[in-house]
Amino acid sequence: MGLLEEQELFKAGKVLSFDKPLNWTSFNLVNKVRVLLKFNLNIKKIKVGHAGTLDPLATGLLIICTGKATKQIVQFQEMKKEYIATIVLGKTTPSYDLETEVDRVFDISGIDEDMVKGVLTQFVGDIDQIPPLFSAKNIKGQRAYNLARKGVVKELAPNKVTIDEIELLEFNLPEIMIKVRCGKGTYIRSLARDIGEKLGNGAYLSKLIRTKIGDYEVDNAWKIEKFEDSLKML
Repeated sequence: MGLLEEQELFKAGKVLSFDKPLNWTSFNLVNKVRVLLKFNLNIKKIKVGHAGTLDPLATGLLIICTGKATKQIVQFQEMKKEYIATIVLGKTTPSYDLETEVDRVFDISGIDEDMVKGVLTQFVGDIDQIPPLFSAKNIKGQRAYNLARKGVVKELAPNKVTIDEIELLEFNLPEIMIKVRCGKGTYIRSLARDIGEKLGNGAYLSKLIRTKIGDYEVDNAWKIEKFEDSLKML
């Protein structure tokens, strides 16, 4: 397919799956895709947007839409997501992940695999979840993390979220690995915090991979380097 045909396809609208790199924001990836399309396809202006933000410290599936396909973003945001999360028990951080330093340490000697499995079942279904203060959640036009750093907001209001399934994949203290299938608006960092609290302990998220959005899978997603190479070959 020639350059002109590809130009028209991307303008008309394409749905692209990417594996977001570690330490990139979702906007970094969207911007990179936009720049690559403009430069390699000689397109002066094109809409590019993403469905469902991933934190910089998370990797995995990010759906990016171009052109008229950006109208489908809301549909993708409503789809079920699947994550693989590694959680460290016995310690907490203010951000519930590795963005901030450990602020509390707990004794985990009394925790066993059956206890963890029992606690995980308590989060399946519709639950009230308090989002992380250090998040991109919009609070009256401002990002929560900015308000948190200024000390303006101490805690966010809980949201109703749905967790369809949690499976314990690995138990190797102080770490556990879980697979989570959930609905829109679920914060896996908050889930890690809540698991720690239910164990009468502490916990934070050390690694997160989004593996699925609806029928889209990270195994079939573009690496940004491969996507750039494919455009250069046009």
